[in-house]
Amino acid sequence: MTNAFSSKSQQRLETCHEDLIKIFEDVIFVRDCTIIEGRRNKGVQDEYYRTGKSQLKYPESLHNSFPSKAVDVMEYFPDKPHIHWNDRESAEDFARLVLATAESLLAHGVISHKLRWGGDWDMDGETADTNFWDAPHYELVEVK
Repeated sequence: MTNAFSSKSQQRLETCHEDLIKIFEDVIFVRDCTIIEGRRNKGVQDEYYRTGKSQLKYPESLHNSFPSKAVDVMEYFPDKPHIHWNDRESAEDFARLVLATAESLLAHGVISHKLRWGGDWDMDGETADTNFWDAPHYELVEVK
């Protein structure tokens, strides 16, 4: 059986930049995942800031642009619980796949941005130095 996004995940992904769409359309063929959130409106962003789920106020988050230059995605497991929110090892494994997919698509000219993951904000390959762990978060970075 081939993995596919649910209609809800597909709708969320469609609010995102075409590079994010291309990355996760490739990822879903290799590993099942769910799109938690693409674009965020002011009310949602302000609530996330207020509750500490985001460090940025509206409209500073890349989730606030249209199309969104950020997306929250988690691996989807067949058995409950389907999302392993607190499994750092699993999140890191999934991120390696996502980042490798993005690197390959960039190298082949399919996308035009690098990808940053919320478990490695400085993009140095080390997760231990991350001061704000946001495992579901992926965002586009301009290529210099």
